[in-house]
Amino acid sequence: MKVEQLCIAARDASRALATLPRARKDEALIAVAEALDRRAAEILTENREDVKLARENRLPDAMVDRLLLDEDRLKEVSASVRALAAFPDPIGQIVDGWRLENGLELRKVRVPLGVVAVVYEARPNVTVDAACLCLKTGNAVILRGGSAAKHTNRILTEVVQGAVIEAGLPREVVAYLSPDDRRELTELIQQRRYVDLVIPRGGEQLKDYLLEHSRVPVVYAAGGNCHVYVDAAADLDKAVEIIINAKCQRPGVCNAAETLLVHEAVAAAFLPRAVEELKRRGVELVVDEATAGILADPSLKRATEADYETEFLALKLAVRVVASIDEALDHIARYGTRHSEAIVSDDLVAANRFTAEVDAGCVYVNASTRFTDGGQFGLGGEMGNSTQKLHVRGPIALDDLTCVKYVLWGDGQVRG
Repeated sequence: MKVEQLCIAARDASRALATLPRARKDEALIAVAEALDRRAAEILTENREDVKLARENRLPDAMVDRLLLDEDRLKEVSASVRALAAFPDPIGQIVDGWRLENGLELRKVRVPLGVVAVVYEARPNVTVDAACLCLKTGNAVILRGGSAAKHTNRILTEVVQGAVIEAGLPREVVAYLSPDDRRELTELIQQRRYVDLVIPRGGEQLKDYLLEHSRVPVVYAAGGNCHVYVDAAADLDKAVEIIINAKCQRPGVCNAAETLLVHEAVAAAFLPRAVEELKRRGVELVVDEATAGILADPSLKRATEADYETEFLALKLAVRVVASIDEALDHIARYGTRHSEAIVSDDLVAANRFTAEVDAGCVYVNASTRFTDGGQFGLGGEMGNSTQKLHVRGPIALDDLTCVKYVLWGDGQVRG
């Protein structure tokens, strides 16, 4: 099927999906979860092929980690689909309403967007997440995964489409575009007559390409150059635990910390403890002159401008000592990507200032940046974490895959 025909079919399917009652959509979601469990062996076999090819092609470890599905991860995917089915249906929700002076009854009602195209790299779980979030919100979806995960994405799409058909819904509510032809991607993002929104889930190059070439509105879930700032009033025990978790728990994801900022008042007490724990976990450090002086370790590499700009997505961390919270805020404003930022402090004034002044989708006080996730936030999952401001910021969850329309009921009113 040509790209335009694929989009037309998705548009037609979205009209049927938009008015489905919650029960029908939830039945389809449960069917997807059951099919994932039933066909787990096939899915994992295809995923092993993708992982093997990725390692043969010497892809970065972080990409291989994002690509990998094992039994536990696949069970998490199916469990998240079941959890999504239990969430309230946002479609048809009355957001607001009032009576006009002329007697018209006005209601502001939540409705689907229509057709959503999701373009992603090396994240096969997005195939299921995107399809099910769109299904729950009454949107048709066109999936375009990356070539690194093409075997896994193909079978996951087959599994989801089979469950959708089993539930009596049109197959076209979940469509898949092969990653083999870049021209088809360009054609897809030109289809503003049929596609309502494009969501990229990947690196900065993918985001920039879509922003440059798309004629369809783009909400991007982009990379995260995230910081943890240890303030002068920090509980240092908490601070050690937070930076270890933020950097090491899963370093190849966008909400992992990439830079540690430490106030000079606590640097001598904090840095030796933190660095020892980080090194024990295999973290490579690049540091400023002040940090090197405190640690008295000539083997430590000096951080460059490029290091502070980089989302490492690996066991690597840039470290800098700052003279004040002002310096920390300036550093974050200069190098951050507006994703997730954290302060460790028992000073309420400092914490409030940090949350007020940091320009990011998610700002933490005394907690790890690793919590930035729609599932962790209790939102029923996410498409990714938006680092822009229109029309959504932070986790792109159920409500964010809808828009509103005004429905007005009258009794013969005409405008004079």
